[in-house]
Amino acid sequence: RMVCFISAFLAPPPPAPLIYPSTMAAPTEALMKQTILDSIRGVPDFPKKGILFWDVTTILLNPVAFQYTIDLMAARYKDMDVDVIAGFEARGLIFGAPLALALKKAFVPLRKPGKLPGAKVTEEYITEYSVDTIEMHADAIQPGQRVVLIDDLIATGGTLNAGINLVKKVGGVVVEAACVIELPFLNGRSKIQGTDLFVLVEKEGE
Repeated sequence: RMVCFISAFLAPPPPAPLIYPSTMAAPTEALMKQTILDSIRGVPDFPKKGILFWDVTTILLNPVAFQYTIDLMAARYKDMDVDVIAGFEARGLIFGAPLALALKKAFVPLRKPGKLPGAKVTEEYITEYSVDTIEMHADAIQPGQRVVLIDDLIATGGTLNAGINLVKKVGGVVVEAACVIELPFLNGRSKIQGTDLFVLVEKEGE
């Protein structure tokens, strides 16, 4: 009896109840976007001298900013009629796949040449740096399926326009294109006229 009494007397107090994020005030959209904006690194003279490259991989180092990125995009599309999320290699895959999971939709990767093993459709396009090609499995999107295209950034709009053309080639319907960053001074929106564009933040160049 004495041992039990001493053990009970010396036992630490019960831990305070945990406060989970769900019980805290939700962040405002403005705060979420500012957190994302602050997490993006500018790299001068990459990939060519005179170009200021906005590096979204630093968002991935901040789990809060990364989560906000997916949350804001998911909030955009959760009530829309969407069947497929399609993401561009490389960084569009990083944001597109978790968005598809959040929305419980199919995910289709749009890849660089030589990466996909099955029958493919291809589209050539011009970027601000070079001429490139994007590919998609020919059976990944069915005729009539409604698609949202995801990339990290819109600059001149060539990449997104190529993705729009790929989806149309197989009979899909492009609902909208979405990017984390827009560079408005490059007027990429003009390249994708007829397709709505959703962006989280804007950055300027030098």
